[in-house]
Amino acid sequence: MEELTVQDTNGILRQPWVRPSRTSSGLGWEHLYVSTQCERPYRASFDGARSHLVILHLNGPVTVRRGHLGLTRSRTVPPGGLFVHPAGKDLTVELGGQLDTVHAYLTDETLQEVHDGAAAVELAEELGSLDPLLEQLLLTLDGVLRHWEPSARTYVDHLGHALAAQLARAHSVTPRPGPVPPSRAGLSERQWAAVRDLVEARLGQPVPLRAMAGAAGLSVSQFARQFKTRTGLTPHQFLVRRRVDAACELLRDTVVPIAEVALRCGFSHQEHLTRVLKAHLHTTPAAIRRERFVQ
Repeated sequence: MEELTVQDTNGILRQPWVRPSRTSSGLGWEHLYVSTQCERPYRASFDGARSHLVILHLNGPVTVRRGHLGLTRSRTVPPGGLFVHPAGKDLTVELGGQLDTVHAYLTDETLQEVHDGAAAVELAEELGSLDPLLEQLLLTLDGVLRHWEPSARTYVDHLGHALAAQLARAHSVTPRPGPVPPSRAGLSERQWAAVRDLVEARLGQPVPLRAMAGAAGLSVSQFARQFKTRTGLTPHQFLVRRRVDAACELLRDTVVPIAEVALRCGFSHQEHLTRVLKAHLHTTPAAIRRERFVQ
């Protein structure tokens, strides 16, 4: 599937009063488009888009009015307030003051997938609602944009599906009573072997969550639950741990340059490898390499 782009959004981000500071354009994100920006006051109408929209207010309070054709709802929204708009519906909106925001656009395919074929999810139109979990997911996605590394692709997939699950659970027209209960059955030996083989074969490349789920013959949401049951880790955590282990093996057992070790093991560059090793093992590539000379 091709990357989700600004062309798949409802048009707000293409307006002259919006000044994006960072976006997911060009990063290859297939089911999610994220943009952080400053918006000046405006009033405009937009056609429906094929993606669902969630906006997080980073500051304020600011007065927002919304509706269809005319403005029918108004609210003063505090920092942390959310604006939710379903795919396929037109929108008229008026922003009463300058505002910093994070926009996340999510495909309907991802929203529906989190329920594995259950009744279709229809998002509610919300203005100024509060949801600490949704807020944290959007802030985390913005953090990923600030410090983007291609190896974070699996993490982005995980965040996108967590975003979809929370929207479906707490922001649909008929809210779900709670999260989908975890499956007691983990991956089978055959599924686990197929996923491990895929990870090993693509250790130096981005490994989308969908590719891992496909290797196990499961939907993404089923795979994420059964993988966690099997390993106690999220797919992203497992992938990072395997990359760290592989890098340590190369550093201890070979004379491959550190920069090449980083690339072979899926890190963007030597500095990225150093940062991850410090975070996970409290050491550096150079220190690990010196261990081979210490008897």
